[in-house]
Amino acid sequence: MNHVPVKIVMIEDDAGHARLIEKNVRRAGVCNAIVHHESGTAALAYLFAPEVRLDGPLLVLLDLNLPDMSGLDILQRIKADENLRRAPVIVLTTTDDQREIQRCYDLGANVYITKPVDYGQFANAIRQLGLFLSVMQLPEPGR
Repeated sequence: MNHVPVKIVMIEDDAGHARLIEKNVRRAGVCNAIVHHESGTAALAYLFAPEVRLDGPLLVLLDLNLPDMSGLDILQRIKADENLRRAPVIVLTTTDDQREIQRCYDLGANVYITKPVDYGQFANAIRQLGLFLSVMQLPEPGR
């Protein structure tokens, strides 16, 4: 099995948060490439580009409050796509509204983390997902 490294796609409009998240991903021992987008539009264009959509494993770090659209819409689009739906999604947001959290899980989010992020919890989530990603089987091409 050829092992393709997992790309981390971070969708976060706040540059300060993005830097903190990246620092903590690195601190958790994850050295995968991080592709950062500041808007939902840019992120969706990237995710749905054939070379990304069809090219295997992604992990999405998703802020819900983006300037151009709701992260929920992005989550819905990712989970509705037969190729992207396998990508684990970690939702990072400032709200701890139980209904919104439930909605994220209903839409297929894997982990929900409230900002300001508890970085111990975040590092744990990333490590768990790292574990999850290392065992994630990719479908063989052409099946």
